[in-house]
Amino acid sequence: MSAPDEAGHESPEFIGPYRIIRVLGEGGMGTVYEAEETGAFRRSVAVKVVRSGLRSREVRARFEAERQALALMDHPGIAKVLQAGETETGDPFFAMELVKGLPIDDFCDSRRLSTKERLELFVAVCQAVQHAHQKGVIHRDIKPSNILITEVDGKPQPKIIDFGIAKALGLKLTEKTMVTLIGTPIGTAVYMSPEQAESSGIDVDTRSDIYSLGVLLYLLLVGRLPAEPKDAGMPAFMYRLASGNANTPRPSVRFNELADYREAIAAARHTTAEHLERDLSGDLDWIVMKALEPQRARRYDTAAALATDVERFLQHQPVVARPPTSGYRLRKFVRRNRAAVAGATIAAIALIVSSVLATAGMVRAVHAERAAAQEAAAAKQVSDFLVELFESPNLSKVDGSQITARDLLDRGATRSLADLDGQPQLQGRMMQTIGTAYTALGLYPEALPPLERALKAKEQSLGTNNKSVAETEIAIGEAMAGHGDIKPAEQHFQRAIAISTSASGPNDPLVAEGLAGLARLRLRAGNNSEAEALYKRAIAIDHKTLKPDASILARHLLSLGVVYWAQGRYSDAEPLMRQSLTIEERRLGPDHPDLAPALNNLGGIYWSLGRYSDALPLYERARKTFERTLDPMHPNVASVLNNLGETYWKLGRYKDAEPLFRRALTIKEARLAQGDPSIAVTLNGLAGMLRDEKRYEESEPLYQRALTIRRQALPPGNSDIAETVRDYSELLRATGRAKSADGLLAEYKVGK
Repeated sequence: MSAPDEAGHESPEFIGPYRIIRVLGEGGMGTVYEAEETGAFRRSVAVKVVRSGLRSREVRARFEAERQALALMDHPGIAKVLQAGETETGDPFFAMELVKGLPIDDFCDSRRLSTKERLELFVAVCQAVQHAHQKGVIHRDIKPSNILITEVDGKPQPKIIDFGIAKALGLKLTEKTMVTLIGTPIGTAVYMSPEQAESSGIDVDTRSDIYSLGVLLYLLLVGRLPAEPKDAGMPAFMYRLASGNANTPRPSVRFNELADYREAIAAARHTTAEHLERDLSGDLDWIVMKALEPQRARRYDTAAALATDVERFLQHQPVVARPPTSGYRLRKFVRRNRAAVAGATIAAIALIVSSVLATAGMVRAVHAERAAAQEAAAAKQVSDFLVELFESPNLSKVDGSQITARDLLDRGATRSLADLDGQPQLQGRMMQTIGTAYTALGLYPEALPPLERALKAKEQSLGTNNKSVAETEIAIGEAMAGHGDIKPAEQHFQRAIAISTSASGPNDPLVAEGLAGLARLRLRAGNNSEAEALYKRAIAIDHKTLKPDASILARHLLSLGVVYWAQGRYSDAEPLMRQSLTIEERRLGPDHPDLAPALNNLGGIYWSLGRYSDALPLYERARKTFERTLDPMHPNVASVLNNLGETYWKLGRYKDAEPLFRRALTIKEARLAQGDPSIAVTLNGLAGMLRDEKRYEESEPLYQRALTIRRQALPPGNSDIAETVRDYSELLRATGRAKSADGLLAEYKVGK
């Protein structure tokens, strides 16, 4: 029996065990009813049924895919599937949680939610989408009407509905074939990604949903969509979108174009037009435009990453979407620490602190009081120069783009050469500060010219055997070692040791620094026993000359722990690494960036012991610190990404591991010298993961390249060479080439 609804449509009285109350909506594939269970619980549910007459293979397959996709979800932000079945006429249906709420844009406007409140709600939506992606499902139709907001305990709760056009990633959601007609994009045009609009939508991944989330965020912030098809017609709109030529205006620009509507839009956000314009300009512009990048490789990788950047904005932290300029980071610091800020004074203090940190080792507590005073005065001259440089009224380029940290360093180097030409001693210090800062950013080739200029200036003004010259020699050695130029770096460390020994004796802290530099080179070359002896000599000097909580001592203890780790002496390595971490945490607090190397290496100990679940939180903590404080292309970022990749690989989470490995490899190949052994570490890990996934054709050339690098860079018999040989032989056996595997093991004298 059927009864007409309010619009005059004939509705069934019952579908399965559900009594139909009314029609909630109709779409391209079916009808959604509000219904009530007829059993003991009498829950209200939503029942979705394929529209009568639409029983094509494509429609039914999509419907079944929606049912099974939703069944995978278990998240408070996604509507739950309760039951599935067929109607009396054979039409498939499923019953799901009835969401009684408003579309997200209507909810925000009706409640006059502020920008902050809208962003907090958007973060919750991103977290729900991330859950879907982790289950291997793309929504492909994210829009306000598919995100309903209910209230739970007085707090707004988003519920994502309608996975009717979801695409499964690597999952077989239905035995039927889901057909997408060529030239028929799936989705809602104004929220659609360029690759989704291209035609078939076959080459669509989770980043398509990131684009749609970007459109949604744009709407929530500005009150308007980035573009409307009615402005140029749907065919032209789809063409521009698919070609990546949408020319989307930044949210702040779009808001300003709305002229007479600005005040009304701002009022719906509980603010004024002036304040809303200020909120949109800057970080929110950057975040939205990164999500809306036509090239998906330049968008946020995940919905979680987008949510995290929004949270960083809310916490007044630097956002990933925006270039990390020095002035920008300083402004964020001031906003996070308003209670400690006294007008412009904090800016000068922060800049001075930054410059002194960049000039690590210049002022040493072990110097005599008079020498320390002289060093402090010289450091202040350098700081004053930097303050003047950074306070320049024009901190933008000719094209209007922002000045980056590297731009400031380039500017400082140029000005140092011009303005300090008659002050070689100050010029030497300034150029060393700039060179050391380049090294800290992982820009090793760029660090060498200012450091070499500093060395020349110091030798001219102080003589060739002054300890300040030794400091610069160590700085040059560090830059060369970072880039992988081992032999030239060794010469600079040796010269620093000789100068410091001649000037102050064999127990001078600079001697320890030079010895530690040599030890790092030995470790990278696989000469672990020599590295151990050198680090022990450096630590012995540290104990004689430094306080027990000195950062240099903590760094050297950590490095000796790494040597023990490389030797397989895990029980010796762990206490040293923990001691180093304890010193740094006590001195700096739990969130300081200097803790990241210790966290990273301690995670490595647990990884080597097979304690992958213990290693994972340490690696993730180190990653967050590195990504918060370093250039995204810094080699230290690559190191922790590689370690995370290896951990996820060992935990069997291949989809999580692969992008980490590939990003680490991209960074290393861009920043390190060709043939650096560190590149082989990532090649070997990525190859192993691909081998375990049985992607043998992709894995083998990576093993071959890793073996070539390690054979050329490391001494015969090195354990890293043996690792690649053993791993590669496993691939050969897996592909039916046992003789080749045995031959490879015999050639390198490696046991099975």
